[in-house]
Amino acid sequence: MNVDLVVVGSGFFGLTVARQCAEDLGKKVLVIDRRHHIGGNAYSEAEPETGIEVHRYGAHLFHTSNERVWEYCNRYTKFTDYVHRVFSIYQGEVFPLPVSLATINQYFRKALSPTEARALVAEQAGEIDTATAENFEDKAISLIGRPLYEAFFRGYTAKQWQTDPRELPGATVTRLPVRYTYDNRYFNDTYEGLPVDGYTAWLERLADHPNIEVRLETDFFDASQEVSKTNVLGNVPVIYTGPVDTYFDNAEGELSWRTLDFEQEVLPVGDFQGTSVMNYAEEGVPYTRIHEFRHFHPERDYPNDKTVIMREFSRFATSGDEPYYPVNTAEDRRKLLAYRDLAKQEKGVLFGGRLGTYKYLDMHMAIGAALSMVDNKLTPHFRDGAAFTSGGVEA
Repeated sequence: MNVDLVVVGSGFFGLTVARQCAEDLGKKVLVIDRRHHIGGNAYSEAEPETGIEVHRYGAHLFHTSNERVWEYCNRYTKFTDYVHRVFSIYQGEVFPLPVSLATINQYFRKALSPTEARALVAEQAGEIDTATAENFEDKAISLIGRPLYEAFFRGYTAKQWQTDPRELPGATVTRLPVRYTYDNRYFNDTYEGLPVDGYTAWLERLADHPNIEVRLETDFFDASQEVSKTNVLGNVPVIYTGPVDTYFDNAEGELSWRTLDFEQEVLPVGDFQGTSVMNYAEEGVPYTRIHEFRHFHPERDYPNDKTVIMREFSRFATSGDEPYYPVNTAEDRRKLLAYRDLAKQEKGVLFGGRLGTYKYLDMHMAIGAALSMVDNKLTPHFRDGAAFTSGGVEA
């Protein structure tokens, strides 16, 4: 195996590391992935009946305020001027999200000014002291008040986590954004858009370098394959982006994850819901949201008599499921500390990406973290001869 680096996983983190090492450091990089396609969960493909690009593992919306990441991404793709907006159906009525002045006035059937809306929400939130709120429900009510919480967050959260919000820790609520303007742009970042030619084309360009080889349907844990943990470890430096607990054969116990299920349907209408993402806030509706992919690229010439929708369901991941979101309970944190210590003891392995570090990373965060790993770990090793220090798992 005549390579300088093996990267396990062909998502944004792995391919960014591979490209930087191949292009800037002149190293031969082998990227492997157990799936039949490149790109990890960012993979997209054209639905064959309609030609509409579908995000196979749920909607991916690119946004960032990181100048370096934005400049880096623009080397491999141009972006549309798409601006993400989300709406939610509650009791048969459509409301804009995040909660804004429009949401507040529509929900309470008023015409409040920003100052009046702030006062109303503060009064309702005063029911519970934020400092003493211990569970998700109490914490949320202390931030936005009971009426808005019960309309837009209680049912959605219960479905998202399959747990009564009163049993979720208050620390789960980092913030519940409320805007006292009519701005309903979902993200606040400086840059936003979707790749003009789609995610798969972008990822393929990242991998398109003479020093990079990509092998699909290659399982790192299958000892019968040439590029496996058994054959590679200790011989070639490894960047591992799969689940950290899987790497160690769950030696410290399985980490808990949320996973997603999808129901895709082609409908004989030109437009099903008029927007790319519609949330369903009530518990009586089993799915959390519906994506309609034609709205991600209104500039494209899609058919006007058919559309593709995808219903999204959330549940706890079990063995064999694709992990999406780290649950991050206190018990998970304890296990992660143990895995961090094991990771440091490995020979020539760096852990990265959402799965490898057990962190929720948006695409721009994964790309930024990959660039930092190259700067701080791989460049000193390959260019300056510094020792290769294993690790990368934090807790």
